[in-house]
Amino acid sequence: MRNTRYLVSLCFLLLLNFSACKNKTKENVLALETSLKKENSIKPNKELNPEFKEYWYAGDAEITSYQLTQARYGELREGNAVLVYVTEPFLADKQVKADTPNKNNISVLKLNSTKNYLTGIYPYSIMNSSFYPVHDNSHALKISFSAQEWCGHVYGQINNKEDFEVMSHSYFENDGDQKFKIQKEVLENEIWNKIRINPANLPIGNLKMIPSIEYTRLSHIELKAYNAITSLESKEDSNYYSITYPELERNLTVKFSSKFPYFIEGWVETFNSGFGANKKKLISTAKKIKTIKTDYWNKHDNVHLHLRDSLKL
Repeated sequence: MRNTRYLVSLCFLLLLNFSACKNKTKENVLALETSLKKENSIKPNKELNPEFKEYWYAGDAEITSYQLTQARYGELREGNAVLVYVTEPFLADKQVKADTPNKNNISVLKLNSTKNYLTGIYPYSIMNSSFYPVHDNSHALKISFSAQEWCGHVYGQINNKEDFEVMSHSYFENDGDQKFKIQKEVLENEIWNKIRINPANLPIGNLKMIPSIEYTRLSHIELKAYNAITSLESKEDSNYYSITYPELERNLTVKFSSKFPYFIEGWVETFNSGFGANKKKLISTAKKIKTIKTDYWNKHDNVHLHLRDSLKL
């Protein structure tokens, strides 16, 4: 009798284990299907022309400094901005730069953009990063933003998964620590990469666009897609790409050279700055100072400080 009970119990446990394994197998299949869907959302690679390869795969970065006039708290502030472009391998699954060669690496054109200016007694330091496939065949794989000033710091990130997965941290109560998803639309942050790769493929017309994290966080507005009107115009040797958000009463125009490598000459941004009675429409501008190409990651000693002088920083 005791042996019979033992056998019945053993069969029951085996049945449970089989059921669990079956469910686990089903989960693995679903996970694989999801992964394949994610991979298929990236279109086949486009052939890179020799001119592009020679410029962007020379083993260095392109650094451009700008004279910045930035609207903040209802006033214009003087400062500087820097755009740093460089190609590097990226792992889409881990959402990080790849340390070693891997067949799953995606070549991206990374942009690190910085702004530094003073608001009265205290400084602002802002950085945006965007990782965009050089083959111009998907949305940016990752966008991140941070701002530091004496009140505290704010950090936000968009990861390109099945949806855009957003993580945001702030010292403000209403912004706080957030995690949420938004539907995929054109990202304003990725426009700066697309200009350098293939401006002919810039989105034109009436569309949905997600404003930059910098603007939404510093303006304390919801990060989501808004109606946008975009255009591309040519004047003499320059092109002008404009984005207008009617609902936000904001316009951004990026000026860049009409020939490869499509240097960004500057930008103009108009929006309502300040809060309450101090709120007013102001115009922020950036004008190019100098461009250099260098492997800056190897230029970290005191003897290299003179390179900042060449950028007039």
